[in-house]
Amino acid sequence: MVDDTISAIENDTEEASAPRVYEIGYIIVPTVKEEDVEKTVGGIRSEVEKVNGNFIAEGAPSLMRLSYPMQTYEGEKRVEHDRGYFGWIKFEAVVTVAHELEEALKKNKNIMRFIIFRTVREDTRARMKAQTLREVKRTDTIHAKPRRAEEKVGPVSEEELEKALQDITQE
Repeated sequence: MVDDTISAIENDTEEASAPRVYEIGYIIVPTVKEEDVEKTVGGIRSEVEKVNGNFIAEGAPSLMRLSYPMQTYEGEKRVEHDRGYFGWIKFEAVVTVAHELEEALKKNKNIMRFIIFRTVREDTRARMKAQTLREVKRTDTIHAKPRRAEEKVGPVSEEELEKALQDITQE
């Protein structure tokens, strides 16, 4: 996909010499030690510097769970990963360097996946908005219903109780 875009743009020499803003999103394999993640990111930065790219912004890689398992080859063995260090670098460079960067990043065995795409200079990250809760206003007043007054009755005799039970069972 990058090849098609680059070859179409390279035909127009004015377009090819104008600098554009690109972003590289990458996932580093989780088997890399945390101390060595910065070395891998340094390798990506050095590749951007080799093609005379000017850095604009960078997101430090952090270990995160992947949406689906990804497979990589370690030697002749296929290994499946469900986590990876995700980071990004935004830079400015001429159009022709995208292909060179792609080839260099493919050779790095510590990078599981990457994508290079054209973007804008401004910060385009989505801001988290707290969901606004609707305000509930009560305009009516709740009045308690008066309780039934209990009748005060003295002790009930056994005869009255038997009579009440017979009335209930006859119905």
